[in-house]
Amino acid sequence: MTTTHYTPEVRINHSLTAVLEKRALIWMAHRAPGWLSSDQLTGLGLIAQIAAGACYALAARDRLWLLVGILCIAANWLGDSLDGTLARVRNQQRPRYGFYVDHMADLFGSLALMGGLAFSGFLHPVTAAIMLVAFLLLSGESYLATHTVGRFHMSQGVFGPTEIRLLLCVGNLALLHSPWCHVAGHRWLLFDFGGILASVGMFAMAMFSTLRHAGELNRQEPLP
Repeated sequence: MTTTHYTPEVRINHSLTAVLEKRALIWMAHRAPGWLSSDQLTGLGLIAQIAAGACYALAARDRLWLLVGILCIAANWLGDSLDGTLARVRNQQRPRYGFYVDHMADLFGSLALMGGLAFSGFLHPVTAAIMLVAFLLLSGESYLATHTVGRFHMSQGVFGPTEIRLLLCVGNLALLHSPWCHVAGHRWLLFDFGGILASVGMFAMAMFSTLRHAGELNRQEPLP
């Protein structure tokens, strides 16, 4: 069977937790049981993210589900972050398969998470939809840049998936006290306020990255 030559992309991660997280993941990968596979971890990450969305929906009736949601977010981090590291430590890399499956799981998981938030009562459905659109736009730009430029940005500035998970966990704890916040004399749903800020940030990062990568590709492929 003929295989297509594939040059792995350069992975770039400048997030706040990147160095510590990498060390922790390598430590865990070396100590993972032999029966554990990267595919199982990817599945764990997806199931945990879907479960986190369900916890948000259930929290509309009982806020204690927010604590279960934190456990689900932690399990999502474990599965989504350790799967690639385990493959590299065991020299079992499948770059194209891993990239495709991992990020399709992220997309489906994000849809479930935003859907759960939309039914939670802690976030208006319109805000949840805007956040999902912004995330998909930023993800699409990242995937296209990986293919055309050869660099996969795992973080945007100092923020990456792990920082977002940590903010969600802190937000869950804050919701146990009150779902509201007061900013500039106005009363906001806490997650609405944070979601609007996050959406503006993601749209801005997508636009900035698009202009930067388009300029770089234009220089590499000038008109004759």
